[in-house]
Amino acid sequence: MDYTKAQLVDALVAEWDDYLCHDDYDPEDLTSEEYRKEMEKLTIEQLIEETSTDEIYTLDEFMENWV
Repeated sequence: MDYTKAQLVDALVAEWDDYLCHDDYDPEDLTSEEYRKEMEKLTIEQLIEETSTDEIYTLDEFMENWV
């Protein structure tokens, strides 16, 4: 399935907010808003890289979990 840049950014921000901001909080980390701004600067290819998906944990699974 193909995903838009906005969908990828939304999913990455949702993961960031849920995992990194709540489960593994560090005051040095970016806020969700700051992280979103950084992700919006990336290309679709770079965003897909940020998902850390592969043939075992696929992009479709990532998107299903975070959108």
